[in-house]
Amino acid sequence: QVHLVESGGGLVQAGGSLRLSCAASGRTFSSNNAMGWFRQAPGKEREFVAAISWSGDSTYYADSVKGRFTISRDNAKNTVYLQMNTLKPEDTAVYYCAAAHMPAITTAQWGYGYWGQGTQVTVSS
Repeated sequence: QVHLVESGGGLVQAGGSLRLSCAASGRTFSSNNAMGWFRQAPGKEREFVAAISWSGDSTYYADSVKGRFTISRDNAKNTVYLQMNTLKPEDTAVYYCAAAHMPAITTAQWGYGYWGQGTQVTVSS
């Protein structure tokens, strides 16, 4: 079992930055889990944002965040990060961290077996 807790959300003006963290506990999560970030805006379905392989050497981003967001992980600290720069009002959503069933990157939600509770990000215009 893997327990995930997100933090770092908040209110920021457009053009600003935030860094989200996802702390994992339970069994060692780095050994076989790619990690991902998803988000869900009000009235919309949850969507993929970014993913990183278990080793950290591969990353993948949704087109909407490419060039602005950076995903990284520190397996020694059992933590995954999402650095979000040049934020836009359309980035407003609840952001979820998730641990995949596999070491390789996947953008599919069914590929993730563990989810955090989410952290709210609000970007004002």
